[in-house]
Amino acid sequence: MRPIVAPNAPNRVVMSARLAEKTPMLNLTADTLEGRYVRLEPVTVDHRDELKGAIDCDPDSWEIMSVNGCGEGFEDFWGALQGETQRGERIGYAIRRLSDGKVVGTSSYLNIRRLHGGLEIGSTFLNPDARSGPVNPESKRLMLSHAFDKAGAIRVELVTDVRNARSQAAIEKLGASKEGVLRNHKITWTGHVRDTAVFSITDYDWPAIRERLEFRLAETFV
Repeated sequence: MRPIVAPNAPNRVVMSARLAEKTPMLNLTADTLEGRYVRLEPVTVDHRDELKGAIDCDPDSWEIMSVNGCGEGFEDFWGALQGETQRGERIGYAIRRLSDGKVVGTSSYLNIRRLHGGLEIGSTFLNPDARSGPVNPESKRLMLSHAFDKAGAIRVELVTDVRNARSQAAIEKLGASKEGVLRNHKITWTGHVRDTAVFSITDYDWPAIRERLEFRLAETFV
């Protein structure tokens, strides 16, 4: 069987036989991920109260999220997180800031495509007091490194509502490539018909992005 050569990466070959045999390319596991500033802990029932304390706030920001984790909406958010995790559709993390030991937000691996080596990093929400500083860039570095360097991903997607300028700016700052906009992509919890901006990082892109993130963390945050 002839190999499929991935574009823009002449030294990488993905064997079509692997797809035919349905052998998973992605070996993603729910590991604890720790850096200098944060520890990402796979969400368990023990995180419920800490996570609620971190994200049940800032209702204006939740207005442009796909789901609502604020106020009465937290129970639906928590139920979806637990259900998708138990079904193997998602790996959710509680983000713990090491400087004070507080859970300050959450992020997840979503749309996990083990056969095709792809996934999404999303459903990210940080408490307002953790939005500047190293929490977000180090969380992304840890999750991207786990996906590419350990799990063998060849593609990671990051998507957001086109109205969410802060999120788009943060994704672009990582070095992800904007691929376009999916029109009328989702109906959010408010009933808004959402257009979704789609960004991606491939394994070909990752070494340069990893270097940029490590430099940013080393030089910007002391």
